[in-house]
Amino acid sequence: MNLPSRGLVGAVLGWAASAACAVVLPGQLDATTGEPRAFGYQIGDVVSRTVSVDASDGLVLDESSVPQPGARGNALELRSVARRSSAEPGGRRHELTLAYQVFLSPPQPRTLEMPGFTLRFQGQPRAQEIRIEAWPVTVSPLVPVEVSPRRGLGELQPDAAPPLIDTRLGRWRLIAYGIVALALLAYLVHVYIGLPWWTRAHRPFTLAWRALRGLTPASSDPQWREAFKHLHEALNRTMGEVVFEQGIDRFVRAQPHFGNLRDDLVMFFEQSRLEFFGKEGQAAQEMQAHADRRWLIEFCRRCRDAERGAA
Repeated sequence: MNLPSRGLVGAVLGWAASAACAVVLPGQLDATTGEPRAFGYQIGDVVSRTVSVDASDGLVLDESSVPQPGARGNALELRSVARRSSAEPGGRRHELTLAYQVFLSPPQPRTLEMPGFTLRFQGQPRAQEIRIEAWPVTVSPLVPVEVSPRRGLGELQPDAAPPLIDTRLGRWRLIAYGIVALALLAYLVHVYIGLPWWTRAHRPFTLAWRALRGLTPASSDPQWREAFKHLHEALNRTMGEVVFEQGIDRFVRAQPHFGNLRDDLVMFFEQSRLEFFGKEGQAAQEMQAHADRRWLIEFCRRCRDAERGAA
């Protein structure tokens, strides 16, 4: 056989050998593992290992034999188990990726073990199981047992002061809210307190009463004539127009709270006519006939009270 023929035969034999290795033989279990590095871990780190099992046709993985997440020892906790299954010539490949988290911070470097487990398969030609051995991992302490006395490496240092947060925007917003609240409060005070008080204080007969209550029968005639003017002005402002003697009934109909004062209104207009258009001395005589000048002050007070009753 020449050299080229020998090379061809060798290639064919190599392909046949590799194909035979890729085929899962009946009743056979074969496991391979992908292991993490065995050192350089600290508390909180996650360590993962991969397990691949080739099972022949007829063998089914027993689910109860698969490690379950949440299993925790004194140092490692199984956080998750990722599974994948794929068809292979003559069987199936089961791949498990197990992620463990370190929960131990030893004072000195310590070697732990990712726990081993047994996978069981049911089926033909018989039930079988395969053992996955433990794998060591070395966990280091966060700090050495004896720390250098250098500042910052010795005993526990006080907490660093928290960084200051810029509160200027919040303060300006709070000031703006305060201004708006004060403006609303001022408006409410103005509407519900200020305006009613101002209105009550500036009612026509209230103003007239302020002008008359300081008078006495001994006050001068010009002062009493001014008092009549104040009362006429109060009547006109209350009615919204000039009120004459012949308009008393219309005034009472428009302002019914003055109904009980109709006779007093008639008398007031009579006294006013005598005051402004009567002969000299005649007004004083008539006022004396009607209980002197105190009657005019009392009339003004009754009008003020009637005005308050209408509010």
